[in-house]
Amino acid sequence: PSFEEDVININVGGLRRRLSSSALSKFPDTRLGRLLSCDSEESILQLCDDYDVSAREFYFDRNPGFFLYVLHFYQTGKLHVMEELCVFSFCQEIEYWGINEFFLDSCCSYRYHERKLESRHHNWDEESEVSSVDTSPDEISDINHDLLRYSTLRCGNLRKRLWLTMENPGYSIPSKLFSFVSISVVLVSIATMCIHSMPEYQEMDENGNVLDEPILHKLEYFCISWFTFEVSSRLLLSPNPRKFFKHPLNLIDIVSVLPFYFTLLVDVTMGSDSELGNLGKVVQVFRLMRIFRVLKLARHSTGLRSLGATLKHSYREVGILLLYLAVGVSVFSGVAYTAEKEEDVGFDTIPACWWWGTVSMTTVGYGDVVPVTVAGKLAASGCILGGILVVALPITIIFNKFSHFYRKQKALEAAVRNSGKKE
Repeated sequence: PSFEEDVININVGGLRRRLSSSALSKFPDTRLGRLLSCDSEESILQLCDDYDVSAREFYFDRNPGFFLYVLHFYQTGKLHVMEELCVFSFCQEIEYWGINEFFLDSCCSYRYHERKLESRHHNWDEESEVSSVDTSPDEISDINHDLLRYSTLRCGNLRKRLWLTMENPGYSIPSKLFSFVSISVVLVSIATMCIHSMPEYQEMDENGNVLDEPILHKLEYFCISWFTFEVSSRLLLSPNPRKFFKHPLNLIDIVSVLPFYFTLLVDVTMGSDSELGNLGKVVQVFRLMRIFRVLKLARHSTGLRSLGATLKHSYREVGILLLYLAVGVSVFSGVAYTAEKEEDVGFDTIPACWWWGTVSMTTVGYGDVVPVTVAGKLAASGCILGGILVVALPITIIFNKFSHFYRKQKALEAAVRNSGKKE
């Protein structure tokens, strides 16, 4: 059909209107404008839902209310926002009719883009909430896949219950008791190590070497026995031993007991630390590694696991923060050195000023090194204010990620409990 000098009948959801081909030809890239170039009924039906040849009427199964805005667009060349539609429905409608956002009138353009941006942020928060609560299907599938392995093992049902009892603190009352005992032993171990470092609890032998206080020594052996029992039990009950050694929490458990057995092996085979030379320093380092036992609390704390996941997935934000701090420290340290180098107050070299710059940028402010000149104080003021801004910039992003992973970790724990309780 030819529409060059004809009127086109449009029926949108029961709303009938007549449009001249001259009005449509002004916008040839729109859906109605492309009707003018159709040369067959098949090409027409690709653009509309139905076509009445006798009445030369085109049918569109779309929102009739919005079509009034489309008519206004063909008459004036300007598009206005339909307040009754949400912003994404409005986007879908104008995309269907082939009308670009560029044609939005100035009175509606700013409000439209503002609503679109707000909706995107709102949708992102909802998606984050849903993904945090419902968790990933792949993660649930991995949990169920691991639990299915017990069906092929000897005493599989018992081993599964014991593994869930040790792995998930909220699985049952025995699991809560086990978690409480494990946390208590970790705290006792840390307290024992701290008390042993105090001079009033240290004993000396004839050669002046430090000896372990008997009660603290027994507590240390008890804690190590519990940690060994815990990690070995988890290894024996694990449905996938290969995956066991890849889990960060299991590696922490192993690292927490290795220093004790290493130092014990050295003491038994080669004697006391005084006879070991450089090896004795290595033994002391391994003994200090006992402080890593505090990381065992992450197994029983959702917050600590979420913090670890947040730091893992926020390396870019943390890297930007460190970069900003490094630039700020370098700049303000150089300024402070230039202003204070003649005053003999601790700003003798630029590397010496880095400590002051780091403390000031992070708003810690020990006060061990302070400027005394007016220029130095102005530099210190800029350093402190810049540090506040730099530290505050990525905090919101990191906090949002922490909230996301915290909810996700809670959902995973619930998934483990539900999977374990299903027979």
